[in-house]
Amino acid sequence: MRARYCAFMTMMLVLLGLIAAPASAQEIEPGPHIAIDLVAETPDPRSGSDVTLAFASTPRPGWHGYWRNPGDAGLAARLDWQLPDGVSVGELRYPVPERLLIAGLMNYVYEAPFAQLVTLHVPDGLAPGTRLPVAVKMQYLVCTLSICVPESAALSTELVVGDGTVAPATRARFDAWRQKLPKKLGSQATWQREGERIRIAIPYPAGADLGDAYLYPVTDRAIDYAADQHIVRDGDRLVVETAAIEPQGDIEAVLDTGDGDGLEITAVPGVVAPAAAKGASSSPAAVGWQAALIAFAGAVLGGLILNVMPCVFPILSLKALSLAKAGDDGHRPRAEALAYTAGVVLVCVALGAILLGVRAAGISAGWAFQLQSPAVILVLLLLVSAIAFNLAGLFELATPGFVNRVGGNGTGSAFATGALAAFVATPCTGPFMGAALGAALVLPWAAGIAVFAGLGLGIALPFLLLGFVPALRRILPRPGPWMERMRRLLSIPMFLTAVALAWVLGRQTGANGMALGLLAALAFVLLLWVGGRRQAQGRGFGLFALIACIAVTVIAVAAIAHVPAERSAPAEAAANAEPFSEERLAELRSEGRPVFAYFTADWCLTCKVNEKAVIETAPVNQAFADRDVAVLVGDWTDGDPVLGRFIEAHNRAGVPLYLWYAPDGSDPEVLPQILTQAMLRERSEAAGQGG
Repeated sequence: MRARYCAFMTMMLVLLGLIAAPASAQEIEPGPHIAIDLVAETPDPRSGSDVTLAFASTPRPGWHGYWRNPGDAGLAARLDWQLPDGVSVGELRYPVPERLLIAGLMNYVYEAPFAQLVTLHVPDGLAPGTRLPVAVKMQYLVCTLSICVPESAALSTELVVGDGTVAPATRARFDAWRQKLPKKLGSQATWQREGERIRIAIPYPAGADLGDAYLYPVTDRAIDYAADQHIVRDGDRLVVETAAIEPQGDIEAVLDTGDGDGLEITAVPGVVAPAAAKGASSSPAAVGWQAALIAFAGAVLGGLILNVMPCVFPILSLKALSLAKAGDDGHRPRAEALAYTAGVVLVCVALGAILLGVRAAGISAGWAFQLQSPAVILVLLLLVSAIAFNLAGLFELATPGFVNRVGGNGTGSAFATGALAAFVATPCTGPFMGAALGAALVLPWAAGIAVFAGLGLGIALPFLLLGFVPALRRILPRPGPWMERMRRLLSIPMFLTAVALAWVLGRQTGANGMALGLLAALAFVLLLWVGGRRQAQGRGFGLFALIACIAVTVIAVAAIAHVPAERSAPAEAAANAEPFSEERLAELRSEGRPVFAYFTADWCLTCKVNEKAVIETAPVNQAFADRDVAVLVGDWTDGDPVLGRFIEAHNRAGVPLYLWYAPDGSDPEVLPQILTQAMLRERSEAAGQGG
């Protein structure tokens, strides 16, 4: 019934548009209301090649065109081609649309400029200079919120057989259009109907980013377009639940993963377990309080375990020893414990709020996101180095460091120490933290902030218990000479943390950046030593030393931003793997080496299974090493158009794509999408025998 109603509404909209258009000519500007240009990627395609044509469309303000499935009302574009003999044309490809709900009817539309792409095949055997006139009549519906007008455009272009050269500006323009097309999901989805509802399970790795997801159905009459969609992350899959109409056979759809990025899926009938059966963590649209409580508990436990990490344990130990030295005064321990907890929780909440804000702005980030900034790493390096040398006895400042100068003694000092502990803890990661903080990123904002507060509570919990449970303080060892030896020992994990931070800085900025960081740390520590010597002589730390410390920090942070980028290559999945490029591929083939090239993406579950079960395994890596097989990796996570063109050239619409290049220079072998270790080892062995 709903489908017949929607068809009736579409017909009525068109009829009303035909009637209203002449009657309101004084009110509506004459068409066309969508300006369309037919653009060829190259006007001189090679004989036997493919050339992409684009329908570059710009709707007038207030008007919109329709997607391939227009939704409850509207019409998709129709094309009538006039092509030279032997020239063939493929299917019209659409970018991910937008949603427009009008009077309870869901429409899939384009209100901003967009481009549909189509592939034209030029037959082989044509002589250079052969002219190929191409003409097409496009009929389409264009609407506002109150009126619809059917329009048509007669478009044409003339191609001339040549060398296939593409102008750089045109290449960039088409690359931008291709990035807006949905990518083919290499894994199969499944759907199941229960009563009036339908569940669709889509393979999607748990670690892949996901924004405000929505499923656009291509197959008609499968789901109710206007119904709410309940989308839940459940491990390595997404479960979409919504109202069904008459789903039958395979269902095609486009999954919008956020910010206009999309995946083409095909769902076959099958059994789909409800997400709740596995305790799924859901997207922001569908989250229960149970998930928030579980994530909060995990964050508290993760923060508690974080106290034994080398970047936190020395600070906690020193605060505990300070309580032991102070005696068993009931009021002071509780006040310091609360102040310490407040400092820890405040920093964790602040970092969490910044992280959630960064992700809301469309930027991918996770816990310790600030460590992506060399400047933050440099500040942490200076801070940790100062704490380490203080513990080692190079200079003497009030424990745990010069933070007491900010907060003063008592609760102010405890608050500053807690804030320091939380900030220094960011390079460390403990068990339970990953799952809890991962859930915080998809929980509603308030619940996510609560999870970060739980992390701070976990970090502060040992000191909080010491402050409020006198029995725990009484079992602490009494003050004595052993405390100085303990301080020296506690400097070791802090030195290790400083080494780790220097290594991270080197990975991000190269040897020059690491050298700058170490020089800054040396200058910083020398200035602290000067201030500590003054204190040992009964004088103050020294205003000059304090200002100089600040100056060193500011100058070093400013300088690190201008260090030429020499980022180390990321760790590759397979041994000796290199990033894919056509130039590198050509070099390796000219050397006569066998090459295994694979193309992957973070959102491709099949890719990840093959990588973990086959490509990254020791037997395969050993076989590659024995036969000098070069491995090239193409990461298509962000829809790189250069990789996209290469993938399309091998008759694939997406990943995974596995290519084996034998050393004899023959055309590559396209391997199956499901790999085995034996498959790769056998080809390596054959390549070795052939060489």
